[in-house]
Amino acid sequence: MHNMYHKKSVAAFSLVELSIVLVILGLLTGGILGGQSLIRAAELRSLTTESQRFTTAVRTFQDKYFAMPGDMTNATAFWGKSAADCNAQTGAAATPGTCNGNGDGVITYPVAAGGTGEAFRGWQHLALAGLIEGTYTGNAGSISASDPDAGINVPASRLKSGVWGYGYFDNTAPVTNYAFNYNMSNWMSVGTEGDNAYADGPLLRPEEAWNVDTKLDDGRPGTGRVLATNAAACTNAAGATSRNADYRLAESGLLCSLAMQTMN
Repeated sequence: MHNMYHKKSVAAFSLVELSIVLVILGLLTGGILGGQSLIRAAELRSLTTESQRFTTAVRTFQDKYFAMPGDMTNATAFWGKSAADCNAQTGAAATPGTCNGNGDGVITYPVAAGGTGEAFRGWQHLALAGLIEGTYTGNAGSISASDPDAGINVPASRLKSGVWGYGYFDNTAPVTNYAFNYNMSNWMSVGTEGDNAYADGPLLRPEEAWNVDTKLDDGRPGTGRVLATNAAACTNAAGATSRNADYRLAESGLLCSLAMQTMN
């Protein structure tokens, strides 16, 4: 019996076919990257729109109630009180109810994790007044007295991982490498959650922060109504008093968050 060996012919790609495959792969890769760029650009536009909407909401609230949201002394008269958080205050208990502020013009923070405070009540007051979308607890998250939780006690941004913060920031004795020596007074901020109500974790590339700053203000990180935070990484500032600094536009990492002064 003879052994028979069969040779199988293997079809190889021609150079033309390989070239076509490479071109298709290049087009697919370019399309994906281009799509991601378009999505990011749309998110940045949304961030600008959110800032304008929240600023308008705060100003409208002031015009209607003669107080800053969160700092309002008679909020429970309008929306009832939270029996769990401020039962000693006037007004009937309501669900969810709210708490009054102290009316001193300074947006303060809770004293303990899970506690109530003006920085979180401000978002709740705006929502109860029908000036922003969402439902907010008015209380700090479970991690700390200044713990923001996106969509729960602070608004989430459409920019991926972004959240909004609200509070009072007198930075005349600045945190090293964090912010410029500037009294922002009452302000909003946008960044990643981190573990504080400032919501100031790095969210934006310096070029993106510059873009938003230019649309809303003067395009300078240390002047005007829009300031860069995480300043040492985001800008070329030599220190907190380097108000004439510029954004590090050549840097590609997510290094910046922004603070935006509200009407006081």
